[in-house]
Amino acid sequence: MRAKTADFAASLGLELAPEQLDTLVRYADLVWEKKDFLNLTSVANKEEIFTRHICDGLAAAAFFHRAAQGKERFTVADMGAGAGYIGLACAAVLPRAGVTLVESLEKRCSFLNWAVLKLALKNVRVLNRRLGQQKAGPFDFITERAMGQINDILPLLAPALAAGGVLAAYQSAPDEAQEDLLRRLGLRRETPVSYRLPGEEKQRYLAVFAADTGDAA
Repeated sequence: MRAKTADFAASLGLELAPEQLDTLVRYADLVWEKKDFLNLTSVANKEEIFTRHICDGLAAAAFFHRAAQGKERFTVADMGAGAGYIGLACAAVLPRAGVTLVESLEKRCSFLNWAVLKLALKNVRVLNRRLGQQKAGPFDFITERAMGQINDILPLLAPALAAGGVLAAYQSAPDEAQEDLLRRLGLRRETPVSYRLPGEEKQRYLAVFAADTGDAA
């Protein structure tokens, strides 16, 4: 698991330190321990937690790492965090990031807080919050996975972006966001990020949208 994960991250331009890999391994152990009780995943073994979930998180982490070049600190929100696959992977490998895990289910938030404590991650907070009902943010970067159709989720997420912030949405195909919706939300479409998870042949995508900077024309 360690070697495959490190190789995948390196293929994305993200070099993982041994202690970062240790954190990811311990996180996978925590998910495995609670997966049935909390319905966290349907994977058959711990290796799949890496290849199906944690490596997905590393794809976003690698993108944020590149996009945040020159920033001493930056903020990331994992919206609809679930078991934290995306946000906790980012927190484990991006020490400059302050990561917020936003999750509506209280029992999932309990798991996330427990995992953050067990992993001794100092750059993470958990918000038990339903999107669209309470304000969160602003964040430099937002990510989401499996929340729904892109045209339905963009209006929920765009208000939480900082001026000039970037949203990366996991997609199985290049995004189909409506141009009139993007204009209304003050977003512009950026070049999507494509990658393949270990052992897969199909391409996966991060659809990328940037918020207006707020500067006067």
